[in-house]
Amino acid sequence: MSDQAEVPCGRFMPALFNLHFAQITDYSINLFWRWLNISKEMFVNEGIRAQQVRLIGQNGEQVGIKSRTEALAMARQVNLDLVMVAPGARPPVCRIMDYGRYRYEQQKKDREARKNQKVISIKEIRLSPSIEEHDFNTKMRNAKKFLEKGDKVKASVRFRGRAITHSDLGRQVLEKLAEECSDISVIEARPKMEGRSMFLVLAPKAEK
Repeated sequence: MSDQAEVPCGRFMPALFNLHFAQITDYSINLFWRWLNISKEMFVNEGIRAQQVRLIGQNGEQVGIKSRTEALAMARQVNLDLVMVAPGARPPVCRIMDYGRYRYEQQKKDREARKNQKVISIKEIRLSPSIEEHDFNTKMRNAKKFLEKGDKVKASVRFRGRAITHSDLGRQVLEKLAEECSDISVIEARPKMEGRSMFLVLAPKAEK
């Protein structure tokens, strides 16, 4: 029987774990976090299957045609990623870059673009062929409020019963609305019949 004392497994494993954890380099940690940011839709690092690639360096310089292994090694040497930027080329074009940072910058630009994007909606105003002046003025003010906010206005006149035989009255009401709003709008769609209704679409004037 051996005189060597046995080391309990429960005491040995934490010590072994601490030893390996201490050996993790900064490169490994950076590579791990960058891997978390890599899109699965892109070919990056070990996801690149081409045997040869045309390589672009981290500063945009043309390195030339390299094997996949050589290109990956060059990227690791500078603690960056190998990213395929033109998979359809022969051979595919890859670039050395910090892909995690690239994705972050792209997402930041996308957020800014969405923030600055103007959403235009269409507001509907309903009129009648025999609308009273007071009601017309109320509808007109509402239309102007929508237009000033950058929205389009769809004005409609509904013809009931025999009123459809006098569609010219509805056209006059719509044209009057367009005239009253002409200082801040343009006619996008002139009055036209759709079933028993006539529609007109006004759009805000483009900013100069």
